[in-house]
Amino acid sequence: MGHIQDRWWKEERDPVTQQVTRVKTSSYGKGLRYKVRYLDPQGTEKSKSFPDRQKKRAEDFLLAVESDKREGKYVDPKAGEIKFSTYVETWYGGQSQDAATQENLHNQVEKRLTPFFGAMSMKAVTIPRVREWIGWMTEESLSLRYQQLLFDRLSSILNAAVEEKIITSNPCKARSVQRPSPPERKVTTWPVARMRMVQLALPAEFQIAPVLAGGAGLRQGEVFGLAVEDIDRDAMELHVVRQVRIVANQLVFAMPKSKKTRTVPLGGGVLDALDDHLEAHPPVDVTLPWERPGGEPFTVRLVLTMNGEACRRQTFNMGVWRPAFEAAGLVYRPQDDGMHGLRHLYASSQLENGVSIKVLSALLGHNDPGFTLRTYTHLMPTSHDRSRRAVDRLFKPRKRPDGLETA
Repeated sequence: MGHIQDRWWKEERDPVTQQVTRVKTSSYGKGLRYKVRYLDPQGTEKSKSFPDRQKKRAEDFLLAVESDKREGKYVDPKAGEIKFSTYVETWYGGQSQDAATQENLHNQVEKRLTPFFGAMSMKAVTIPRVREWIGWMTEESLSLRYQQLLFDRLSSILNAAVEEKIITSNPCKARSVQRPSPPERKVTTWPVARMRMVQLALPAEFQIAPVLAGGAGLRQGEVFGLAVEDIDRDAMELHVVRQVRIVANQLVFAMPKSKKTRTVPLGGGVLDALDDHLEAHPPVDVTLPWERPGGEPFTVRLVLTMNGEACRRQTFNMGVWRPAFEAAGLVYRPQDDGMHGLRHLYASSQLENGVSIKVLSALLGHNDPGFTLRTYTHLMPTSHDRSRRAVDRLFKPRKRPDGLETA
């Protein structure tokens, strides 16, 4: 059990009368009066001082320390003095070691977190400071969706600091701190006619792209990474085993998102389109490093290339994809008209034809069927029509004058 030392006064016992009296020490009136001394869980002596007339604060501090020690919640008060910018460097190592993910994490933290919190100690990242930061993000005109992503990054860093006993609690989890929350936005699916118009407006060598996105549910990087070797004509399947992505401004091959490979049923029409494309535009051997610049060279025969090389997302989007909308007489909608919109069309067509959410989740490469359900539940066929038909079998409706049966 710790104790509180009064540095200004001490007790002395008269050797004859044994009477105890309080006398001033040589430190009287100098420095802080009360020093709390205690042992941390490792048995190391620690101390914290308080000024005159604040003995109650010292007592409360000692009680809190002893309580936290018993409950396993003890945090060394000096541990939180480490600067945010120093601590976050250790946090990166506990995150995904995927090169592109690490690059994104560094960009987000260094551009949006370190400028605000970097010079602060970890224990100075308090509830008011987090609120100020949220206001700062709003002043910077960041979208609510991006604010939410950055908030979650900060909360992850602070969670790690709590687990490592750097700080006592995560201010992002305080009830008085509102997590940025963008309005719920339901995905919209392209009309099939819109897809056809864009496809026909694309240069011939790129017209296979919407077929693979809308007919097989491939992400854009997976479309760019699809090789002839991934087409299984006997089983009528596509093996989605890699993507093309950018790390440090260099193209690399990598596994699909979340390192999750999958097999997708290959429709006959999609296979026909692939065969026509490969006959007109033979596949090209492309070599890229695996996962990161300087990684092991990996070579495959890509289905889709630009000038004999793997497609670069920004170059394709700005030089090929967007111009196709103008050529088709359509207005490009930034939030809806990226190639990802064709995955929504794929999902919608699968649901309309009775594919279950669990199966669809696997076909799309999602980690959690619950995410698939939340994303696409509004696209699922309504059960009302099936319910009416079931009731009509019990209670046959009369014919209406127009020849239709009443519902």
